[in-house]
Amino acid sequence: MSSLFRNRLGVVTSGSLAEGLCARLEDRESVEDMRVGKFVVIQGEKNEFFSMITDVVLEATNQKVLADPPHGDPFIHEVLAGTSTYGSITLKPMLMLPSTVSEGLLPPKTIPRHFAPVLDANEDDFRRVFGQESDRHFEIGRPLDMDVPVCIDLERLVERSNGVFGKSGTGKSFLTRLLICGTIKARVASNLIFDMHSEYGWESTSEQGGFVKGLRQLFGGEVLVYSLDPATSRNRNVPIDAEVVIGLDQIEVEDVILLQDELNLTPTAAESAYLLVDRFKEAWLRTLLAMDTETLNEFAESVGGHAGALSALRRKLEQVARKGFVKETVPPGVIDRMIDHLAHGRHVVLEFGRYSDTLSYMLTANILTRRIRRRWVEKTEQYIRTKDPADKPRQLMITIEEAHKFLNPAAAKQTIFGTIARELRKYSVTLLVVDQRPSSIDADVMSQIGSRVTALLNDDKDIDAVFTGVSGSASLRAVLASLDTRQQALVLGHAVPMPVVIRTRAYDADFYRAVGRVEPTRAQAQSEIDELFPE
Repeated sequence: MSSLFRNRLGVVTSGSLAEGLCARLEDRESVEDMRVGKFVVIQGEKNEFFSMITDVVLEATNQKVLADPPHGDPFIHEVLAGTSTYGSITLKPMLMLPSTVSEGLLPPKTIPRHFAPVLDANEDDFRRVFGQESDRHFEIGRPLDMDVPVCIDLERLVERSNGVFGKSGTGKSFLTRLLICGTIKARVASNLIFDMHSEYGWESTSEQGGFVKGLRQLFGGEVLVYSLDPATSRNRNVPIDAEVVIGLDQIEVEDVILLQDELNLTPTAAESAYLLVDRFKEAWLRTLLAMDTETLNEFAESVGGHAGALSALRRKLEQVARKGFVKETVPPGVIDRMIDHLAHGRHVVLEFGRYSDTLSYMLTANILTRRIRRRWVEKTEQYIRTKDPADKPRQLMITIEEAHKFLNPAAAKQTIFGTIARELRKYSVTLLVVDQRPSSIDADVMSQIGSRVTALLNDDKDIDAVFTGVSGSASLRAVLASLDTRQQALVLGHAVPMPVVIRTRAYDADFYRAVGRVEPTRAQAQSEIDELFPE
């Protein structure tokens, strides 16, 4: 491609494929215009190299100048600049395009020659790399110094589990909304969102203090809102599609072990639940809660268990039984209908209302996800038998916030979420994990995360975790550390051709128009509910 419309920044002076390249800036170029994360093109003899600035450096040819710097004389500064002193940039080649073949964009396998020109990337370069919005490509933001879309490949996004990371206040929820909206608009996957703080279904407050529209307002009846707490929804004056309740017989030992820390249970007490399951099957919890002390002691003696551990288990699980959404018996069909809607291409937001505590969140999410996965496994096995495209399960993306609670090293080995993260796309179910503490997520799980959208992180362990399994991550650390507090993110992984720093797309009126949906009135929403769930 011709460099005619590209501004020349400098020339390559040294470097390697492994460590990155150094380029000396032209005298007229100010180091203050060189931002970490900026996108440039290196014009080689046989290839063009799409590269990212990872560092900006002040250099000097004569060290004596630095020992005795000029004091406030602009003329002297001007004379020295570009002769004795100069600026340089460190570059990480991300992609290359051979000029003599039509292979398209390739991972860099070589580097340009000495003195290869370094050029400002232009809009055509960005479109060439990141494409334009289409049915498959969705704008997630724009480069820091250019007004051109950076698009992600939505089909590649939903093929694997993905992550949205960033410290508190950096806009993780808005980034998550963007990604979910993209998948809904493109119809590449169904979505199940565990909405711990009522941020996704209906309108919620923005970080700037205003209000933003929820998914139900943008996509109407394509999005269904379920709730553990209908009373809170009524107080907010928003309709829901159905109430979700959990039956005692739906709680499994896996759920108890997951909640071990939340319930302050010893491992012995938690694992004693298996003794009850062996005897009472699905009715184990209901039977335990009904036991008096004498009956419990008799049972412990009959199975060789520890009465104290069983007593502690009963006492702690009474906390679970007292939750308003946990019932001894549940009405048939609500959860099955939710799963049916997901299987047929709708999207479900589950609000927790006043049950936004960690115990309620982890219990409900684990139980529902386990049942959903079972359905998808059955559907996948049926498809393998019949080879009928109608039997192939629809792609499903499950969004979980505070993901480290489900995916820490201990939990990931035994929870349904750890299983899903390790399976990749085997059963057409993936995760969108949202967290401010990625270092608390199991390293094996992090290595399976296909695409990562990361806002500012300060903790070194969290930064290291984001780059788990990413080659050449050392140069990207500085890029991530340099992000602004809000509305900037580093995007890398399976859904983009190369890592890129973006100003994140605003979740505002322009975005609402772009997704092409009209907000339903409360009456329309209620009418849709009545149609979907007739009495």
